[in-house]
Amino acid sequence: MTTSAESELVGTGAGDARITYHRAAAPEAVLALGHGAGGGIGARDLVALAERLPERGITVALVEQPWRVAGKKLGPAPKTLDVGWRPVAERLAGQGLPLVVGGRSAGARVACRTGAASGAVGVVALAFPLHPPGRPEKSRAEELLGSGLPTLVVQGTSDPFGGPGEFPELPGGHGLVAVPSGNHGFEVPKRAAVGQDEVLALICSAVGDWVLGLVRAA
Repeated sequence: MTTSAESELVGTGAGDARITYHRAAAPEAVLALGHGAGGGIGARDLVALAERLPERGITVALVEQPWRVAGKKLGPAPKTLDVGWRPVAERLAGQGLPLVVGGRSAGARVACRTGAASGAVGVVALAFPLHPPGRPEKSRAEELLGSGLPTLVVQGTSDPFGGPGEFPELPGGHGLVAVPSGNHGFEVPKRAAVGQDEVLALICSAVGDWVLGLVRAA
């Protein structure tokens, strides 16, 4: 069983960020998830995780960057995103439960860059933007490989920002889950062998299993 969502503002050097909590009744961990550079916490994968993981004992904290809270449409430079995230992660890390940080797309990059310094125990990278579409030479793999924490990548096989087969060999503690037919938003075509509900169930199952396995092994 879960409680209803509640929100709080957290001051950062980039303005106020907002945390929306989806609490588990008897939590074993907190999973903090940020959004992408052009969207918010209404993304299908973030919504599904917030709805389904609390019943497994994981409190999900959806984090809106200051630029979203301020009503802007596009995110700022990576350094500013990091400034808007660190105080939120540090606050969540101080609440007495193991913290796993993550996010989708740009939010995944932020979590990889800042997770180790914030007190998190792991990173969940949803739709990690390995490179700009059509520009594989502009790789961002170093951010992922250098996270310094156990990291789970969840990647659509049709993601133009890099499919699962494009990732380099991952270090120990890192894992990769391929989402069949999923694009960058984990949307699947109607003609795909798997349906949208199945894809979201796969993502929630994989993330939940990985988070609980990580914190229970600690």
